[in-house]
Amino acid sequence: MIKMIKSEIINLKNIWKIYKMGEIEVPALKGVSLQITKGEFVAITGVSGSGKSTMMNLVGCLDLPTKGSIYLDSKDISKLSESDLAQIRGKKIGFIFQQFHLIPTLNTLGNVMLPLEFQDVPTDKAKEKATEILHLVGLGDRMEHLPSQLSGGQQQRVAIARSLANNPEVILADEPTGNLDSKTGTDVVTLLEDLWEKKGKTIIMVTHDMKLASYAKRIVQLRDGQIVKGG
Repeated sequence: MIKMIKSEIINLKNIWKIYKMGEIEVPALKGVSLQITKGEFVAITGVSGSGKSTMMNLVGCLDLPTKGSIYLDSKDISKLSESDLAQIRGKKIGFIFQQFHLIPTLNTLGNVMLPLEFQDVPTDKAKEKATEILHLVGLGDRMEHLPSQLSGGQQQRVAIARSLANNPEVILADEPTGNLDSKTGTDVVTLLEDLWEKKGKTIIMVTHDMKLASYAKRIVQLRDGQIVKGG
C-alpha cells in the first residue's frame, strides 16, 4: 500500500516582526520557523504578548514580516503588495474571529453570501452556495434571521459558514470561543474538528485555552516571540 505524502501549505522561514514605538524597537516574533502541511489541525498557544496574534496576522496575509519569508502553497507572499495579499486572502483563507464581525443589517444568508459577492460570484450561485454551507453548519432553519435574533453560538456558526464561502484551503480561527460559554465553545470547536476530519480543511486555531488546544493534532507553543514547543 502506497502512503500519500501530504504537501506543505504554509512555511515560515526565520520570521522576525519588529514594531517601532518611537525610538524603541519591540520584537513580537524572533526568528520563527514553522511548517504546516495540508490537512493539519494546529493550535497556536501562549500567554498574552507571546506573539500568537502576530503570527496569525502573518499567516493570514494581514501583515508582512520585518525579516524572513512566508510561503503559502510554495509561493513567497512576504513581499507582495496589499492588493495581491487581499486576493490571496479572499481565495485561500477563511477567517473566524472572537468577535463575530457579522453585518447587523444583513440576515444570516446575506452575511454568508458576502465574500462570494466580493469575488463577483453571480447572486443566484452565491445564494445556492451559501444555503448549502448553512445547512452544513446546522443553520438551515435560521437563514432569514438577523444576527441580533441569534444566540452567540449561532452567530459564531454563521461566521464559520462565511469563512467557508469561497472554499478556502486554510481556516484561521483566532480565539473562536472567547465570547461563548464552555458548552457552546465546545460545540464550535467540534464543528471545526468535523471540517478538518470530513472536509480535509487545514485548521489553524489561535487560543490561550489549553483545553481547546487539545482538540488540535499539533500544539505550537509560543513564548516571548519564539516557538518553545511543537515547531
